[in-house]
Amino acid sequence: MPSRDYRYRDPAVGPEHRGRTSRRPRIPSNFTYISSCVKYTMFLFNFLFWMCGLLLVAVGVYATLDKWTNGEALSLQTIYDVLFNLAFLLIIIGGIVCIVSFAGCIGSLRENLFFLKFYSFCLLIFFLLEMTLMALAFIYPHKLTEFLEKELSEKLIASYRDDLDFQNLIDLVQQDFECCGLSTEGYKDWRKNEYFNCSSKAVERCGVPYSCCRKPPEEALINFMCGFEVQELQLDEVAKRINIEGCIPTIQSMIERNLYPVGGAAIGIALSQLFVIWLSRTLEGQIESQKALWNIQ
Repeated sequence: MPSRDYRYRDPAVGPEHRGRTSRRPRIPSNFTYISSCVKYTMFLFNFLFWMCGLLLVAVGVYATLDKWTNGEALSLQTIYDVLFNLAFLLIIIGGIVCIVSFAGCIGSLRENLFFLKFYSFCLLIFFLLEMTLMALAFIYPHKLTEFLEKELSEKLIASYRDDLDFQNLIDLVQQDFECCGLSTEGYKDWRKNEYFNCSSKAVERCGVPYSCCRKPPEEALINFMCGFEVQELQLDEVAKRINIEGCIPTIQSMIERNLYPVGGAAIGIALSQLFVIWLSRTLEGQIESQKALWNIQ
């Protein structure tokens, strides 16, 4: 008596379907969806930024400890105290760069979806914030100028002698851009500082910082007293000794004269950020495809 095959066969699957299923190509064991180029480009890019973040944190910590050993108190009562404390600002910026770039490094190297999603989310937030600020500055330019000249300039000028690092930064800006003060009032902004005000009893009363002075010839020595008592002089006499234009109008006019290079640089930065976001999202999709392949196998 012939033996019978009692194995179950689905009547909906004909011989042609069973043959087609059996002829499905097998995926090679070493196949992977993850691109080594995308993976290691992401890692290298974020590793460089992670090192830069560590450098910023190290410089900020060193500057903070140096101030602390010199007896300077760390006051962070208002947002302006944070913005004008360069050492603490470096620590904050460096810390954010370290955390985000470290997530990108680990996420790309270890193919970790959690770190990659956190990284791409942070980059997207940064990009949207930048675009929002640029849009507001473009739509409300007068409001931005008014805020910089009234609110920020008063705080900056008044805090000139409070922080040596911040003082050096203002001197650097005034020397490089050949300006004095911040607002459209120019050198007269320094009347808002208690040391340069004419009612002060300090040696620098009615004066301005030496960084406002016009650049001397290369062979001449720097005259640190050239800005003394210039607020009591006539405008034509003042213009012979110091720069009289404010830094904000000077920088604005410089940007307007070089609008195409500045716009090109801004577009380049935005495109580079979008490129890194695209790399992160591409790597995420490749990892998800690879996990789905493992589940099938």
